[in-house]
Amino acid sequence: MFELRLLCGESQVEAVSEALEALDALSVSVEDADAQTDAEQALFGEPGLPPPREGWQRSRVLALFGQRAAAEEAARLLAAQDFFADGQVQGIEEVPEQDWVRLTQSQFAPVEITPEFWIVPSWHEPPAQARRVIRLDPGLAFGTGTHPTTRMCLRWIARQPLHGRRVLDYGCGSGILAIGAALHGAPEVDAVDIDPAAVQATLDNASANGVELRAGLPEAAQGRYEVVLANILATPLKVLAPLLCGHVAPGGELVLAGILERQADELAQAYAPWLRLDVADTEDGWILMTGQR
Repeated sequence: MFELRLLCGESQVEAVSEALEALDALSVSVEDADAQTDAEQALFGEPGLPPPREGWQRSRVLALFGQRAAAEEAARLLAAQDFFADGQVQGIEEVPEQDWVRLTQSQFAPVEITPEFWIVPSWHEPPAQARRVIRLDPGLAFGTGTHPTTRMCLRWIARQPLHGRRVLDYGCGSGILAIGAALHGAPEVDAVDIDPAAVQATLDNASANGVELRAGLPEAAQGRYEVVLANILATPLKVLAPLLCGHVAPGGELVLAGILERQADELAQAYAPWLRLDVADTEDGWILMTGQR
């Protein structure tokens, strides 16, 4: 495998990236060419929204090709394009062969939720102190336990008496919250998502963990629940306020995540007609909000 390294301005990044993809690059990535220097630029965007800019003032574009000849041809063709007039070809380097499966797996270690509750990929042994374990490998659906919002939801689940309580996981992704609720004693768990791939992932993950739950599209959520969990993002959570609150049984609890600290007031206002939301947990700038019907 061979890596073509290019330097270009912010305005060129999109055109260069599209050209590399058209030239059959196996992957294209962009990074700040001034990273780790005084000229480094912070480039932040809202979760779930497109980045504010396509690249940095000085962007390094890296493209992988299977053969050196393909990388050389891509460099030659790019150099002749008007949109790359101010760009530079910095070189082509061979990328050493690696065990990519093992390398990928090494990035996903067991995740502690509580000292007794862990998320453990299938290639790891559970820690000795683990009493409850969710076996979950990275997949297409959101929710592997590495994100603060997922961890906060699971911490909340681990500290609740769920025996005899009907639970809804709205926007289930991988099904991790639904599985966590089932493992902590919830006798009836429904998990719904707008993405059919997430529904299938939830069913597969539930089977792998030996728990029973129902999974389907949003219309599969029927009636009221003693616990409603929704780990999405602030904007859809505001839109869903009437629907989610309508699924909370009297005396039941609503648990919301995917919310930044600065969004607490707007979420509280959106849900005020039905219940009072309070911040129950916080981690790395994210918050967990809960309320009782």
